[in-house]
Parts: sequence; C-alpha cells; structure tokens
Amino acid sequence: MTAPLAAALLPLALLAPAAPPVSVVEAAFDPATAFVPPAAVSYAQDLVPYGSHARVVTDHSVPGRTALTLTVSGLAPDHEFPAHLHTGGCGADPASSGPHYQDTVDPVQPSTDPAYANERNELRLLLRTDGHGDGTATTAVPWQPRPGGARSLVLHAGTPAGPHGAGDRVACVKLER
Repeated sequence: MTAPLAAALLPLALLAPAAPPVSVVEAAFDPATAFVPPAAVSYAQDLVPYGSHARVVTDHSVPGRTALTLTVSGLAPDHEFPAHLHTGGCGADPASSGPHYQDTVDPVQPSTDPAYANERNELRLLLRTDGHGDGTATTAVPWQPRPGGARSLVLHAGTPAGPHGAGDRVACVKLER
C-alpha cells in the first residue's frame, strides 16, 4: 500500500464502528444474587420466575426513531407489566436501574412533572401476559436514546394488589453490552 493511500485510510480505521441498526438481547431471568451478574434479573419470583425468558429487540434503522419489542415467556399468567427504559444497569438492588430514561431530562428528580414524565418523552410499554405467562408488547418513539443513556428495560409490578406495589420493579433486562 502506498503511503498516501495509507494516510487517507487511517482516519477511517480510527472511526468507532457504528452501532447496529437492530440489537437483540435474549436472556433467562435469574436471581439478582447470582454468582455471575445475569443479563436479566428477577426481583419478584412470583411474577417473574427464575428461568422465565425475555427477548428485547431494539430497532434504530429509521433515523431519529426507536422501536422496541419485548417478548416474554413463563411470567405470571394474565398479568399486566408496565415496562420502561431506565438509565442505570441491572443490579442486586432494584433501584440500581435508576430513573426512567427521558429524551428531555426533567431537571427535578424523581420526575413527576407531566411535561417530562409522559409517553412522548419516555419509552413505555404495557406488556400483557396470556394464561401461560407469555406476551409481546411493541412501541415506538420519534427519538433515539443518547449513547449509553438507556442501559436497561425494567418491568414494574403493575397492580397495587398483592405483595408488590404498582411501581415496584420486579425485573430488569440489561440492554447495553
């Protein structure tokens, strides 16, 4: 290779590889206390049993848009789970997933202002399981998360009845690799 050609190609070699337009995370839910940190954590085995499964497909193939599909199997049957992108990772403490990811961040945290905490500014899904505990939910937003900003997808309890309050985090799926 000639020196001028090598010099011309060097800047291209230094570029970070582009993120793939579609990412897929598949994982079985494990306890948060597992020896190796799991890719999917269950904090409530009655709603998200160990060994149940999640598949998260994130599609950024359309510029300025994010589509997300969550497919689960083996969760509590006939249950509704609100799910949201969160800023933190999955950990032994459910709070380690941090607050909801917001396209425009509310300067006051925790965010309760409807100008920020809404379905246009947060990626939200409502996952409904069938009688076998299987389900799929899809949503899209007209923005893409900032790099490294949306690190997990958290499933919330969804009902005020029972041992878990409506907003309790019952499971977490790690999105960043």
